Amino acid sequence: MKRWLGKAETTLGNHSDRLNAINIFPVADGDTGTNLYLTVRAAARALQDVPTETAALPLLNGDPHLHVVGPPLRAQNDVGAVLARAGQAAMEQARGNSGTLFAVFLCAAAEPLAGHARLSSPLLAAALNRAQIRAWSALSDPVPGTMLSVMEAAGRAAAAVDAEHDGDDSNHTLGLALDAAVGAALAAVVRTEDQLEALHTAHVVDAGGVGMLLILDCLRSAVLGEELQDQLFDGLHGYDVQAPHIHADLPRDDGVEVMCTIRLSPLDAATLRQRLDEMGESVIMSQVGGDADADGAYRWRVHVHVCDPAPAVELIRSLGEPSDLTVSDLALPRDLDGHER
Repeated sequence: MKRWLGKAETTLGNHSDRLNAINIFPVADGDTGTNLYLTVRAAARALQDVPTETAALPLLNGDPHLHVVGPPLRAQNDVGAVLARAGQAAMEQARGNSGTLFAVFLCAAAEPLAGHARLSSPLLAAALNRAQIRAWSALSDPVPGTMLSVMEAAGRAAAAVDAEHDGDDSNHTLGLALDAAVGAALAAVVRTEDQLEALHTAHVVDAGGVGMLLILDCLRSAVLGEELQDQLFDGLHGYDVQAPHIHADLPRDDGVEVMCTIRLSPLDAATLRQRLDEMGESVIMSQVGGDADADGAYRWRVHVHVCDPAPAVELIRSLGEPSDLTVSDLALPRDLDGHER
């Protein structure tokens, strides 16, 4: 898991410019590559200080400064625990639509892996399936032809290999499942161009989908000890290094992106989602951690695109006290350090 996320951080850093160049959906703000890179970087760096022998996991009570150790957990012997730590860091620092959806994906994928010492084909299939379902459900208005479709295709392909081999947990079958997942992800990326009118008109594939393909190929590379498959990107429309920054020629969105973390009861969370759906677009809400506090409230990561941030921020503050509240202009893409340019 540490090799995977470290490799993904480096790879997304190298590819961020091309991902930004073809980022035209849901808004042409040219920051999908940057957002994915920053989110994966948060996940990868959360594992840098995990000791070789034991891992201290953050309490799921909303206090990032409190940690619990015990009984001692051998980090290398609990794939799910390590991935959960990375997922929570990604969720807390998620950027944009793509970053938030990947953070949801990562947190959900960790759940079936909890307590397991190694990855196997059955566990990979379970993790990818749980992750893609959670990502689809986190978005209020999910749309095919995005990274959601790529997640789903990868999950279905891994499940098919697992079923074909009757749950065999050998390394050989795991390799077959990873190959199938990446192959299906590539096919799903190619299909995105014809699934969304904006992509079809611009003659490009979906930026988030390509980013997810990169991340999955990094997983395959880390597990199998093989090189990344650079040929995957040959022929993807708009992805050649000589291609122009397509998003730059499209109308700019004048709205803003509002993101925060907030503790809410299930009823207040449902109310917030419904009201944000009425105010804006690209509403994503996902639970951060799994435990409720004494009042029955959970922590949520919230994301929305709105024309005017004031009503959205007022609504959020009326339901609770948000932390990490950010308001970013959609017309100003950010560089790899997260600064607007």
